[in-house]
Amino acid sequence: MELQTPQGVLYYQVSGKGQPLLLLHGNGEDHTIFDRAVALLKERFCVYAIDSRGHGRSFPVEEYHYSDMAEDIRCFIETLGLEKPLLCGFSDGGILGLLLAAHYPALLGGVVACGANTRPEGIRPGWLTLFRLMYRFNRSPLFRLMLTEPDITPGQLGAIACPVLITGGSRDMISRRHLEEIAANIPGAKLMRLPGETHSSYITKGEVLARIVNGFADGL
Repeated sequence: MELQTPQGVLYYQVSGKGQPLLLLHGNGEDHTIFDRAVALLKERFCVYAIDSRGHGRSFPVEEYHYSDMAEDIRCFIETLGLEKPLLCGFSDGGILGLLLAAHYPALLGGVVACGANTRPEGIRPGWLTLFRLMYRFNRSPLFRLMLTEPDITPGQLGAIACPVLITGGSRDMISRRHLEEIAANIPGAKLMRLPGETHSSYITKGEVLARIVNGFADGL
């Protein structure tokens, strides 16, 4: 399905019935990363799996900024009249969830931020060095985004009023200390560490992500 925003058309797929749940993918991906999870989550939720701007079948862009991407999702929620949807975002999608919750406290019913960071330095040094080297060769605007953004302050995290769960794998490219810092700065937020999981492994394992989201919803 497609939704027209002031900036362009966002592509999304909707499945199931029930409480609205938005799924937001990471950098360079599209909504299909959640296919296995959607098959399980649609039994309980009305799931909206969205392609971010410049990704998948949504409108193309030459330059990326998390603030613009977050505004796309705000427009999506308001245009469809979704009442306090839950949002589960992976990596860049988690960043968008945190930005929306910080800037629009009444918009979301809760956020599950999987492998999100609030500044580039939250990425482990080895990974950050690799991304810098790759950017030297490909000059990809998506790599530039990761290397220069986001910049979410502790004060902004402190303004978040909805329930939040921060998740990360024990082998995540986001450092454990950074994930702990994010959770500590959000009032009432919880942190879940997943033993043996990488940055994305528990996302592609649909049953693991579905269990996380269902458990979060059970606690609201």
